[in-house]
Amino acid sequence: MNRPANRFFLKPLSMAVLTGLCVQSLPALAQSDEENVIEEVVATGTRLKGTASAVMEERKNQAFVADIMGAEQIARTGDSDAASALRRVTGLTLVDGKFIYVRGLGERYSSTQLNGSIVPSPDPTRNVIPLDLFPSDIIESLSVQKSYSPSMPASFGGGNVDIRLKTIPTQQVFNLSANVGYNTENSGDVLDYQGGGNDWRGQDDGTRAAPDAILARWENKQFLDNLDPAEAVALLSEVNRDYGPETASADPDIGLNFTYGNSYDLDDSWRIGFLAVAGYDAETRASEEYELQDPDRIGDEITLVRFFDDIQSTERTVKWSGLLNLGVDYNRNHRLDYSLIVLNDTRDQISEKFGNTENLSLSEGVRIRDIDVEYEERTMYTNQFKGMHTFPELNFMGFDWRYSEGRSVRYAPGNMEARFVIADANEDGQFDALNEIALLDAQTAGRYTFQDLHDRLENYGYNLNMPYSLGKWEMEFKFGADFVTKTRSAENRRFDVNTLAFDDRTLLKGSVFGDILSDDVLANGSFTNRAILRDTTVAGDDYVAGQKIDAYYVEADFFFDNKWRFTGGVRWEDFRQVVAPLDPRSNQFDLNDEDDRAQLAFQEDDFYPAAALTYFLSDNMQLRASVGQTVVRPDLREVSSATYIDPLTDFPIAGTPGVQTTDIINYDLRWEWYREAGNNLSVGVFYKDMDAPIESVQSPAQDGPPLIRIANAESGKVYGVEVEFLQGLEVIGDGIWDNLFLSGNITLSDSEIVLDRQNIVEQTGVSAAITNTTRRMTGHSEYVVNLQMGYDSDNGEHSASVVYNVFGDRILIPGIDGFDDSYEQPFHSLDVVYKFYPDFNTTVTFKAQNILDEKKQLEFENTLLRSQTKGASFSLTYKYDF
Repeated sequence: MNRPANRFFLKPLSMAVLTGLCVQSLPALAQSDEENVIEEVVATGTRLKGTASAVMEERKNQAFVADIMGAEQIARTGDSDAASALRRVTGLTLVDGKFIYVRGLGERYSSTQLNGSIVPSPDPTRNVIPLDLFPSDIIESLSVQKSYSPSMPASFGGGNVDIRLKTIPTQQVFNLSANVGYNTENSGDVLDYQGGGNDWRGQDDGTRAAPDAILARWENKQFLDNLDPAEAVALLSEVNRDYGPETASADPDIGLNFTYGNSYDLDDSWRIGFLAVAGYDAETRASEEYELQDPDRIGDEITLVRFFDDIQSTERTVKWSGLLNLGVDYNRNHRLDYSLIVLNDTRDQISEKFGNTENLSLSEGVRIRDIDVEYEERTMYTNQFKGMHTFPELNFMGFDWRYSEGRSVRYAPGNMEARFVIADANEDGQFDALNEIALLDAQTAGRYTFQDLHDRLENYGYNLNMPYSLGKWEMEFKFGADFVTKTRSAENRRFDVNTLAFDDRTLLKGSVFGDILSDDVLANGSFTNRAILRDTTVAGDDYVAGQKIDAYYVEADFFFDNKWRFTGGVRWEDFRQVVAPLDPRSNQFDLNDEDDRAQLAFQEDDFYPAAALTYFLSDNMQLRASVGQTVVRPDLREVSSATYIDPLTDFPIAGTPGVQTTDIINYDLRWEWYREAGNNLSVGVFYKDMDAPIESVQSPAQDGPPLIRIANAESGKVYGVEVEFLQGLEVIGDGIWDNLFLSGNITLSDSEIVLDRQNIVEQTGVSAAITNTTRRMTGHSEYVVNLQMGYDSDNGEHSASVVYNVFGDRILIPGIDGFDDSYEQPFHSLDVVYKFYPDFNTTVTFKAQNILDEKKQLEFENTLLRSQTKGASFSLTYKYDF
């Protein structure tokens, strides 16, 4: 229930707007000059802080602590998708450009909704949605609720992110925009390879996919074991081997966006409308990287064992999106909406890595060179139906319902990696990567991987609102339900190329994988009796999973004398989940132990209460407090014993059957001051008490990167303070200060978890030589700072923003064997966005991002673990409203 809108004092600008609107009724003789002035004044007022005022009004009327970002604010900072926009929200940090950490808690501690509904995830390593899937052009607003309310999912840790898409417009909307961009890392030639003919639209044309003959064997459970040489050569000859690498000039970044919508009155009661949005973006990002895989300690000195000290990489992304909204409204009391959302994000990356291993190193007179190609298509389809009904004859009782059915797909038709050895044959001290190089003579000289993942999710629910007034009391009662059914299936196939099967080792010389294994070599070469192809698909590579949630809630909202607001309720949730790893060769469960099988199925039901209190100190100042009990459950993969690769660290991660649920008690207190013209200030504190928090721990590895395991810590806590503000700088003086405003937020927080080594060993079944048994939570930053300086010209033709974001260091890889935890270092992001409005139909935007040319870096004990250059990006966008 909303309080009556606060009345702000009219500023001179507002008076000018009102005066201008009145002048339109004067005779035509006086209109021509006045209209031009009026239009400019209105545009200035809107761009300055009008949107911020509307967003603040919505936030002020929330019963529980929430932060909201509108479409105009997103456009102002120049962020291209939901993930990059959300890092501007108080206490939120962005990880890997996809995942949002709320208040320093990892992505498993945050939930995501789309228009209030849960949707499936196309990420094979996480249960959450990669938020870079959602382009900003289809977003109306982003809502981040940080204190739990019973109408939300009980799986709530740091907060809940609701992505609210654009809806049917009140009047015709028709615009086109195009942009072109450039990144400084793309200067000169970049790494490349021969892809498929449909790469420009983000779809593989079959070039990378496994050939039909191999697919048929996998489908018939024959696999690639014990093949005779002739059959193996025949199969290998059908596999794509033309993966380069080569060099080419980078294409510029390009983007196209289209929006068209309108509403029509059929009569005095019926109104229909639609909105269609489509977008396409293609980017190229070259980078220089460093990767340390295994250090060793001799006394106090750290030595590097396995590392890649020279990595060149090129990543191409193609994103396209579509949104269709249809709606009908009857008498402004009954509304039906249908939304179709289609999102696609294709990533195509090739890397060339030079480095050392324990057995192949400079001390042995050799270097290694790895070629790695990773290609994936992530697609999400969602159909949503929503109804909103108000019954004036029943004291304005409201009934809302929604139904959402979606499907997410991750398709990796063919990733390839190959290893070469460079030897200084002529002993000139140089490792010639063209003339002194050969394909590794080993069973794992090359590896092909093919992956497919499908997520299907159905979510529906309803909510009944019943307002009631009695004296000084205004009340609203809510009753609702929420139902979720989710299924996931995943397949993973791989095989290795064994060069030990070559009878003539001289055929391995060369730097190009496709040339060494050319059709001519395969047709005419001689081979030993060793297997040329080794099917390395293992048990657990396939899995199926299911999840079902039935929830009911009741919530009450009480206003007393426009001074006090009491809100509270309880949610009952019945949660069921099962994850079944399969043996691809038999399609049977990959677990023989009955105890392990029992741990894969998980069921719990409980009550999750919450209460909030708001005291209105004045019409524009309020103090709010809340407490709520929530839970965080392990992801689907985290309770499976199967191993997968974490895209953040490239380390293997193995789930742990029997990981326990984390219980959380959340406390929030916030003071808010909403002032004239959108100026505002808020200060909040929060505390979270956690029992058995889910965390990542390392297990020592014999060869290659260390294994990460999922386990429960004994206890944990997170606490901090958040400050948010927006202030026009006219308080400093007249002149240019009237056109400037400063906004931002600062979060200072800390966290602590306590781990028990023996309990973790018993839970995971492997050694866990944890260095720090008391430490910060993985992913937690002790500070997050967002600042924005905005400018709007008097004539309304120019606006500009300087935007700064930084987060404190955070643990990404917990330390073992006496090595300290590995921290991602602070990234100082400084962006500039300038907009030019030559007329009311045209907008020209210039954007410069990461102008400090910051690098992404991970360190431990002042030793570099990872680094990646990001470069500075520049783009120019032209938008025309018809």
